[in-house]
Amino acid sequence: MALPLLIALVLLFPSLVPGTPGNVGGLTENFLPWLGVPVVPLLATAALRRSASALTAGGAAAVVWVAQFAPSLLPRDPGAHDLTVVQHNVSDENEDPAATARALAGAGPHLLALQELTQAALPVYEAALRSRYPHHVVVGTVGLWSRYPLTEQAAADIRPEGVPGDWNRGLRAVVRVGPERAVAVYVAHLPSVRIRPAGGFDTRWRDESAGLLGEKLAGDESSTVILAGDLNGTTRDRGLAPLTSQLHVPDEDFEFSWPTAFPVARIDQVLARGATVTGIRTLPGTGSDHLPVLAHIKLQDRPGGGGS
Repeated sequence: MALPLLIALVLLFPSLVPGTPGNVGGLTENFLPWLGVPVVPLLATAALRRSASALTAGGAAAVVWVAQFAPSLLPRDPGAHDLTVVQHNVSDENEDPAATARALAGAGPHLLALQELTQAALPVYEAALRSRYPHHVVVGTVGLWSRYPLTEQAAADIRPEGVPGDWNRGLRAVVRVGPERAVAVYVAHLPSVRIRPAGGFDTRWRDESAGLLGEKLAGDESSTVILAGDLNGTTRDRGLAPLTSQLHVPDEDFEFSWPTAFPVARIDQVLARGATVTGIRTLPGTGSDHLPVLAHIKLQDRPGGGGS
């Protein structure tokens, strides 16, 4: 009886799970929907044993899970939207970047945010996307392709201290989406996380990078900001709080993007400020170990020029 009640408590208040030892709290937050899986056999066992108390406890956990996650399973209409963004980690081991580019462009987004662009594959993406996306910027291994003009573009330094080698995985560009409307767009690829036998769920570099990116967002005076990237964590992960505390987060919990073979979490995100992400869904697999995600975005009514 104690286990289903514990599951219900964690579902309701995941922040109560401590960060130590081994950052177990952060790990739990990334796989929170999966806590519903053990509830099913617990309920079945309680029914076979005809245990009223166990059925009550299991039923409570089931009700909490349904209340938390069932809305994400229901079909929904994103409604009116102004922009469509596709976010995709294309994989540095992608064997057919041309096919990947065609598939992404075929989804019809206004903006394409890509990570793990290699020097060998970059010319292929540029050639395949040029006709539909005449404006683009690439910094290190991340890039943004746009139907609209880019009026500003620069690297966004989110490199954690101690990361070795040539590491450039952030950019900022201003996209002119209309005569009097511009949007600041960040594309980022936060460091990978690891589960280590000795240290548990190691997110130190990712969390530091998220903090650096959060500082840039906080200092950005643009009224409309979009962040698209492989954040190597779900939006429930406490390590991404420097980002999720500032930006609108869509609630489609079951649009898992990683890994392609058996998706268990959405670590590819599209978040916004001065705008609302009205819907997000995964697209069919490409040659990557991530699924692309497509987001619809409704801009708030804040006309203005420059980096509005």
